[in-house]
Amino acid sequence: MSCEKHADADKLKVTTVSIGNGEPLQIVCGAPNVAVGQKVIVATVGCTLYPNPDEPFKIKAAKIRGVESNGMLCAEDELGLGKSHDGILILPNDLNVGTPIAHYFELEDDFEIEIGLTPNRADAMGHIGVARDYVAFMNVHKNADLKLKFPEIGAFKVSDESLLIDITVENEDFCPKYAGLTIKNVDVKPSPSWLQNRLRAVGLSPINNIVDATNFVMRELGTPLHAFDYDQLNGKISVKTAKTGDEFTTLDDVKRTLSENNLMITNGENHLCIAGVFGGKDSGIKDSSKNIFLESAYFNPVSVRKTAKEHNLNTDASFRFERGVDPSLIEYALKRCALLIQEMAGGTISMTPKIIGKGISLSNKFEFSYERCNKLIGTDIPKETVNTILKNLDIQVLSESNGTAQLEVPAYRVDVVREADVIEEILRIYGFNKVPLPEKMNMSIGNFPKPDPENVQSVISEFLVGKGFIETLNNSLTSSSYVEKHGGETLQSANNVVLLNPLSQELNVMRQSLIFNALEVIEYNQNRQNPDLKTFEFGKTYHKYSDSYVENRHLLLSISGRKMAENWNSNNETQTFYSMKGYVNNLFERLGLSGLIKESALKSNDLMEGIQLSILKNKVGQIGWVSNSLKKQFGIKQAVFVADLNWDVIMQSLKMTKIVYKELPKTFAVRRDFSLLLDTKVTYSEIEQIARSTDKELLQEVGLFDVYEGGNLPEGKKSYAVSFKFQDQEKTLKDEQIDSIMEKIRRELEGKLGATLR
Repeated sequence: MSCEKHADADKLKVTTVSIGNGEPLQIVCGAPNVAVGQKVIVATVGCTLYPNPDEPFKIKAAKIRGVESNGMLCAEDELGLGKSHDGILILPNDLNVGTPIAHYFELEDDFEIEIGLTPNRADAMGHIGVARDYVAFMNVHKNADLKLKFPEIGAFKVSDESLLIDITVENEDFCPKYAGLTIKNVDVKPSPSWLQNRLRAVGLSPINNIVDATNFVMRELGTPLHAFDYDQLNGKISVKTAKTGDEFTTLDDVKRTLSENNLMITNGENHLCIAGVFGGKDSGIKDSSKNIFLESAYFNPVSVRKTAKEHNLNTDASFRFERGVDPSLIEYALKRCALLIQEMAGGTISMTPKIIGKGISLSNKFEFSYERCNKLIGTDIPKETVNTILKNLDIQVLSESNGTAQLEVPAYRVDVVREADVIEEILRIYGFNKVPLPEKMNMSIGNFPKPDPENVQSVISEFLVGKGFIETLNNSLTSSSYVEKHGGETLQSANNVVLLNPLSQELNVMRQSLIFNALEVIEYNQNRQNPDLKTFEFGKTYHKYSDSYVENRHLLLSISGRKMAENWNSNNETQTFYSMKGYVNNLFERLGLSGLIKESALKSNDLMEGIQLSILKNKVGQIGWVSNSLKKQFGIKQAVFVADLNWDVIMQSLKMTKIVYKELPKTFAVRRDFSLLLDTKVTYSEIEQIARSTDKELLQEVGLFDVYEGGNLPEGKKSYAVSFKFQDQEKTLKDEQIDSIMEKIRRELEGKLGATLR
């Protein structure tokens, strides 16, 4: 309505803005393109903007350079609509003042409900299925008296029989039920905005009004459908298995070789679709399509699962067919989808729905005991409450006698096939948290293993937490690509334990190593401005060999970033290989195994360099740098150091240790030092091992207190300053004793390592 220059700021303007109701707002704006008469987007006081999803800000009334401002005129970056901040977003002049901007952009309010869907709950793979559970819970716990409402299909009408299809099913074991109809004279075009928005809300990309309708009904009912171009069918649909060696090009333009176990939708001569898995390139709906054939079916879950696995395909349709769709909804879904297509694409239904196949049982019957139910749950639930839960779960009580009921479970509950499954369903709706804990627990005391593995793990967990580590818990499922790209000699793809029915290619094998999980954690934290990490995980690895499967428990430590949080008196020192080695040495010392550890050179492709740790002849773990190629795979920029320890070997080794209690010594310790000139390849652990093997009675400690490499030393040499601490628990040592031992150590170091005194 008005736009005046700010009295105390050259780049600010004071505007008066009408928002269509109440008094006009005074808003201070710094945009260079603001002017009188514009239609703009206004964020009023109290509105929260999300220019960055992680950094929202709320509009407040404020004074800007002494002038009151009650809102904000928005640029596109402030609304999350783009990146431009050159000026405010100017809208068309024909818009009515006061229009919610969501209407202009055709946006809708929405609610997202995230559920922990387990693979056995095929019935909840559509909105209707989730609504069933919601109804059951609300009716039982809130006395809501809700009813499940299915979309109305009363308007379904067959206009004529002018577009017929001859349907045959040759393999009824793989396809117990098949239904189809035709729609004539459709107009293939983009779907209306309401449908596109709903599909995007569940992560699907709109394609056209025909395909979008099938996808919508699939997400609504959990029943996949498929639409064919009628003119490509030659008037016939034949459901049969392929011949081994047949070739078929799918929608993704990939030519696939079929086998005799693959059920196909054909026109009698040519393959049109892999049944329940993926459509063909040439039979799908095109912009030019005028007549369509709509398919709804129940395919054998085992058949679909094997076919999808064989061709490495995981589609929305196969995901549902593999787990079992509701056979009672096959015809209903067909009619529901046909009506949606008519609504959006026009056309007339030109064939009475044809249903072929021997069908499938629509229910499952078995006995149920109220007494066993209460015994298994651990509390007495009134029979009336049990029956109410059963009724709301669509489980019918057919008859009841002497505490036993005959139940009928609907076919859509493919996971409920026995009495125990029904009891679990009752408990799920009744509430696990409503089952009281017993006042006392009766336990039989047996022979527990020594050392107790749970106790040892708890002690080490507390020890590591005390060192500043954070415990992580990762999925045992991982991607096979990790081992394929970075397994090297130690991890082989042939040893992968492959899932028969993976949820995705990112979770298609059991992990052979915990390292990749640790790097995923570091990557996730690094990308969220948390680069300084010390983590540990107790977990299993899984390996397949020619005739067996093997599980091993591991403890993996990982460190990355700075040693200490940024502070005025810290020097921002970063973690090093020796930081990790120190943590591992402390861990073995806590376990009483430090005297048994032997070190050797490490040969590993996932670790750039490091050391191998052994106890006797058993490899107990490795410490090293993560290689640059592996870090690049995860986009990690800083150095990462890991220690991968075989927890099974550690637990076995604990049987060789004993807890020894000693009095404080009555005498003083004596220290001697050597400054040694050594080859650069010599490690400190070799020096320590030689020293301890030379004297096992008086030598108490060996330490490295200085390392020097560089000028004034011959090429290929380094200098170690090593300390030796001697002590007798009962009597004071004499110089002659110490000198004699030191001379022996010197000779051993000279003979075995080529060391000389500096």
